[in-house]
Amino acid sequence: MGAAEPMRYLVFGNSGAGKSTLARRLAAQYDLAHLDLDTLAWDPVARTQRRPLADSARDIDAFVAREPRWVIEGCYADLLALLVDRADALRFLDPPVEVCVAHCRQRPFEPHKYASPAEQDANLPMLVEWVRGYPTREGPLGRPAHEALFQAFGGDKERVGRPSKDASHRGPEAQ
Repeated sequence: MGAAEPMRYLVFGNSGAGKSTLARRLAAQYDLAHLDLDTLAWDPVARTQRRPLADSARDIDAFVAREPRWVIEGCYADLLALLVDRADALRFLDPPVEVCVAHCRQRPFEPHKYASPAEQDANLPMLVEWVRGYPTREGPLGRPAHEALFQAFGGDKERVGRPSKDASHRGPEAQ
């Protein structure tokens, strides 16, 4: 008999890496609740300001308390770190930066993030600049923090989109 499919996934990576696409696919395939950390990370009024970590953590705790099976996605290593001990699997989406830029340029309108398509389009130059800074960005929104999160996790984990000799690792529960 094979191992059971993970019930609690964390999906993370750069903007435009495909986190939402993968999270939606996993949610549909395995009947998982889906949480986009963008909805909890930013102040709803001052939309360019992060909420206090404790406020986001409280909302994350409420979500996982009511949802035993989930996929949570985002680029916030500080928020993901609050969940890593409760996750069964990590998926680190790590394509080259220019792939992420192309995805951002093709992104459909996101009404949960922008008031209008024009507002989203006006933000595109800033988003592209942000995406290009990912490999060396310090703090919880950069690739170094994501790499550390990935390396520290001892369970079922996979890096998608960037070949490397340690590209994936399946923990004992996945064998």
